[in-house]
Amino acid sequence: MAAIDEPLYPIAVLIDELKNEDLQRRLNSIRKLSTIARALGEERTRKELIPFLSENNDDDDEVLLAMAEELGVFVPYVGGVEHANVLLPPLEALCTVEETCVRDKAVESLCRIGAQMREKDLVEYFLPLVKRLAAGEWFTARVSSCGLFHIAYPSAPETLKTELRTMYGQLCQDDMPMVRRSAATNLGKFAATVEAANLKTNIMTIFEDLTQDEQDSVRLLAVEGCAALGKLLEPQDCVTHILPVIVNFSQDKSWRVRYMVANQLYELCEAVGPEPTRSDLVPAYVRLLRDNEAEVRIAAAGKVTKFSRILSPELAIQHILPCVKELSTDSSQHVRSALASVIMGMAPVLGKDATIEQLLPIFLSLLKDEFPDVRLNIISKLDQVNQVIGIDLLSQSLLPAIVELAEDRHWRVRLAIIEYIPLLASQLGVGFFDDKLGALCMQWLKDKVYSIRDAAANNVKRLAEEFGPEWAMEHIIPQVLDMINDPHYLYRMTILHAISLLAPVLGTEITSSKLLPLVINASKDRVPNIKFNVAKVLQSLIPTVDQSVVEKTIRPCLVGLSEDPDVDVRFFASQALQSSNQLNSS
Repeated sequence: MAAIDEPLYPIAVLIDELKNEDLQRRLNSIRKLSTIARALGEERTRKELIPFLSENNDDDDEVLLAMAEELGVFVPYVGGVEHANVLLPPLEALCTVEETCVRDKAVESLCRIGAQMREKDLVEYFLPLVKRLAAGEWFTARVSSCGLFHIAYPSAPETLKTELRTMYGQLCQDDMPMVRRSAATNLGKFAATVEAANLKTNIMTIFEDLTQDEQDSVRLLAVEGCAALGKLLEPQDCVTHILPVIVNFSQDKSWRVRYMVANQLYELCEAVGPEPTRSDLVPAYVRLLRDNEAEVRIAAAGKVTKFSRILSPELAIQHILPCVKELSTDSSQHVRSALASVIMGMAPVLGKDATIEQLLPIFLSLLKDEFPDVRLNIISKLDQVNQVIGIDLLSQSLLPAIVELAEDRHWRVRLAIIEYIPLLASQLGVGFFDDKLGALCMQWLKDKVYSIRDAAANNVKRLAEEFGPEWAMEHIIPQVLDMINDPHYLYRMTILHAISLLAPVLGTEITSSKLLPLVINASKDRVPNIKFNVAKVLQSLIPTVDQSVVEKTIRPCLVGLSEDPDVDVRFFASQALQSSNQLNSS
């Protein structure tokens, strides 16, 4: 009897758990559906488990979401693609629930299953499902149906294709804005499956209806459709159908629609080609750059470089540059920040002369901006300007501002400068670097903010890699020798960290003669944090130095630390000794 009952046990547990009052238990059982399906076998999964899930009327969205997700990968557990249709009823029910994320996940799972189904099964089972949802009494079903048309359409017979196009057109004119929004969102996917002849007639008619919708939330989704449809149409059709819509949208009364146009305009330029871009889209873009809503200007400013690349330098200087100058002194710090993040990319587009005359003054004003994010965005892209104007001009015009920023009161700005220093060093060369920036690099090791000190230690290592051990011996080691005796223990810890990073770069000889004595000396420090960091540094030095040095100097020091009164010091010292023993034995 027990042997007969055993296969029933998992389904009994599942049913029990699914009806449990405890949400977590219900969730756990749903997430174990695949395990239970494997235990039941394909046939019982189809005949018992799936019908049970179809009838499950759990009202908790988390459980329903987990179910929608699980069913999307359930095809192998019901016997493969020939039985995939049994998964459709529970997912169809989930497509009608009120919670948006459950419906979205159910649609995603249906699309995944539909993509695997055989053509005859799609016609027999999937198409009727789409039609039922599209004609659903409750708006949630109609919203979900919009995301399924692109799966159903390609395998539908010709008569049904006409019906599907008509249904989609009706959904785009639905009374409920949520349905129209869903139709607008999915139009691009559906259009990609429609034949070219019907694309120009049916789909473009549907699209034009959406572009004139009274709800701005529908119109702004139609803007996304512009880019998707633009890629499907021939350039001349694009100019006829899409271009006028874009130009109108760029002057739409709703700032949200104009914001979407500013975001999508670059993709649309690629679709319509260079000539219409120059004649129609440049004026539209200039309007957006000067929009009275800051959000629209932010979106437009972020595309300045991309837009300039598809224009000739003359057009960019004539139309875009005046707007860029205005935006660099915009009243909104977020607009200036968006501009600063991309403006450096304009230098290669405009060429050397225009960059020096027109862009450099803008860079300098943004580098001195009161808002730290603006300064940060400029600093992080300096290399793009360097390639155009050369290091001499860059250093004369921008270096004083960089030095000023290295002492900025906002630590994130200082951090950005530190991360840029190695790149700057390689561009400036060793002589120039020592004169202007060398002192700064050592000064950062004593910064009040830990992230700055940590970045400064890494910076010193990267500079040693760039300029070589001899340079490090002359410029870094003497200052490290001074700082290891700093009265503040946090700064002494930073130096220990810097030593552990420098050792592999400087090699065995310099490490053994110059750095190791400093570390050994620090093991006598009165602060336990310093001592256990010494143990960690010594552990990192073991692979770098000769075995004889390990035996004579490092091990005795670690043995001493392993008997320290502080428990953490003893722990790290023992760990280092263990690591040394393992290296010996290997």
